[in-house]
Amino acid sequence: MPRMKRTVKDSVFTYLFKDPRYILQLYKSLHREDDSTEEKDIELLTLANVLVDDIYNDLGFLVKGRLIVLVEAQSTFSRNIAYRMLLYMTATFKAYADREKMDSHSQKDLHFPHAEVYVIYTGEGEVPAVCRFSDLCEKGKDEDDVDVETKVHVLRGDAADKNDIVRQYVRFCKIADEERRKGGPTAETVERIIDRCIKENVLAAFLASRRREVEDMMVVLFDEKKVREIHEYNVRKDALEEGVEKGRAEGRAEGMKKGRAEGRAEGRAEGRAEGRNEGTEKGISAMVATLKELSLERDFAKQKLMQRFDLTPEAAAAKVEQYWN
Repeated sequence: MPRMKRTVKDSVFTYLFKDPRYILQLYKSLHREDDSTEEKDIELLTLANVLVDDIYNDLGFLVKGRLIVLVEAQSTFSRNIAYRMLLYMTATFKAYADREKMDSHSQKDLHFPHAEVYVIYTGEGEVPAVCRFSDLCEKGKDEDDVDVETKVHVLRGDAADKNDIVRQYVRFCKIADEERRKGGPTAETVERIIDRCIKENVLAAFLASRRREVEDMMVVLFDEKKVREIHEYNVRKDALEEGVEKGRAEGRAEGMKKGRAEGRAEGRAEGRAEGRNEGTEKGISAMVATLKELSLERDFAKQKLMQRFDLTPEAAAAKVEQYWN
């Protein structure tokens, strides 16, 4: 399968919503009361890159004086997104002011578009409908008196209309996760994802008309995710080895305090034991985290812990529960 050039690599999210037809569908999903807006009324914006975590993709566009900012959180969610979006909007409004050559020292009022901030959440679990920056701040005497605020609307893709573009995109992501768990991050998995989506009428027109580009894009994204997973595994492995050495060193130091000959022997023994225990626990934690990142099942993680660390089924199940979340 041919590969995309690195300079044109993109995510399915941003590729989908760069098309004015789908931006219009997105806008009407957010503002169903507006039946007069057309494609020509939409201006796509390049947003300031302050959300540096590469699991996030973003989109910004202007519609009749309304600035819509949309961020995709692929599988994880945190209320801290409200703080990140506060930084995001500050940088975006600065970029907008620079583009419009606004003079912040002028006595005339500056005029900015009305801003709306959304996050599309594609993972599992309950999330709030709205996140606010003020919820992360210490409350003053008057809890309603908020001087700095950013409100983020969380979209789950749960609209009743099956043709709703947000609902279809979230469904596409869930299908992609399901197929990846079955077949791994392979080109064949990508083909199955697209075939299944077209069959279930999920972004069918988009995927059918741009199949080759989407296939190439997803293979590149799978490759990059695998590289990150390998890197994270090695970081955890290094931490495990460091923990073992630290435990041994602490054991030797403690042994020196207890006395020369006997203390040294006892300290080494304790150090080795503590180091092994600490190292084993970190190893278990790292393995559970890695298997979860690879979208594997808990039962599979339990079996691997039993094999690698010689745990009973009950002990392995307990460790999976302890470190999975």
